[in-house]
Amino acid sequence: MRVLFLAPHPFYQDRGTPIAVDLLLRTLSDRGHEIDLVTYHEGKTIEYENVNIYRILNIPFVRDIRPGLSWKKLICDTFMFFKVPLLVLRKHYQIIHAVEESVFIALFLKFFFKTPYIYDMDSSLSQQIVEKYPKLAFLNPLLKFFEKIAIRNSEVVVPVCDSLARFVEKHNPKRLVTLRDVSLLKDVRNGNQSSLRRELGIGDSLIVMYVGNLEEYQGIDLLIEGFALALREMNRADLVIIGGTVSDIQKYKNKSSALGIGDKAHFLGPKPVESLSNYLSQADILVSPRIKGGNTPMKLYSYLHSGKAVLATDLPTHTQILDSYVALLSAPVPTEFSKGMLRLMQDDALRLRLGEAGRKLVEEKYSYESFKKELNSLYNWLEVKFIRKDAQ
Repeated sequence: MRVLFLAPHPFYQDRGTPIAVDLLLRTLSDRGHEIDLVTYHEGKTIEYENVNIYRILNIPFVRDIRPGLSWKKLICDTFMFFKVPLLVLRKHYQIIHAVEESVFIALFLKFFFKTPYIYDMDSSLSQQIVEKYPKLAFLNPLLKFFEKIAIRNSEVVVPVCDSLARFVEKHNPKRLVTLRDVSLLKDVRNGNQSSLRRELGIGDSLIVMYVGNLEEYQGIDLLIEGFALALREMNRADLVIIGGTVSDIQKYKNKSSALGIGDKAHFLGPKPVESLSNYLSQADILVSPRIKGGNTPMKLYSYLHSGKAVLATDLPTHTQILDSYVALLSAPVPTEFSKGMLRLMQDDALRLRLGEAGRKLVEEKYSYESFKKELNSLYNWLEVKFIRKDAQ
């Protein structure tokens, strides 16, 4: 098949959606499809067989594009909008695979060129916009209307989790296939158990670890405040935070110092995905303090796969795959989150039991093999539908 793949974000970067796109491209490339990827000007170039990468114009004043709606993303999406029709006229694609807001570009192309599209849905755009910019809540009915139109005109909607699937079902899609994220760990054996402690000078202290961006919705304020409360009861613990931009790291370093835990909170900055297994293996407790959003954080699958105890907020973003058998769930307030940390810090057996149950869950349900099987099944169906149609 000739596939136009729209990825409206920097590509490649070591964060959620770009990582998911990388997994998709690797699988589709192995199938032998002819794929043209259109993406932003930022990001590391990766070579794939059968994949051509087209970037928008290098815009000098648009740099360091972050997740979520922003004026930078709007500018880049506009450049994508004008770049894509020229490719469609030249290549005559059989399907468009549209990620996130690029679905509206695909909707436009379907209207004018009759090219069918897949809506790869990582989040509800209407929900995401209103959560990040509450003052735009008055636009919510209009945003939901356009989202509904995009869903109903797609050949298939591919949500990333069950909560999004339930949202999509309300709009009567032609077809719905839930394609969940997977663990990014290739090797779950223990890494060098002393290297991080030695590097940070923390001896035999328990390590509470967070991995991911430091956007507000991730609940980093909740994490730091909860950890500060936990240290009042048990001082033999250190917080290690991996990820974030320079400005975000400085912001939370300042907050940690203000709470009197500056020497117990360690910010390592971004690390490559390839090193994730080694870092997770050195943690005692892995935390996901997210306070907003409906989609499941991709990091959760790697957390569970590592075999370490997981503490997460008791919200649908987590509970659609987590329960009390595989993780400790806590209300998203500092006092309760600190109690969850303390319970795990003080109970070695509980940490071991949760870690083993989490690893087993991922190996049974959320492996890369399961992901490939589901994606291949979807594209087998698309090939039958559109290649036969073209042949006729």
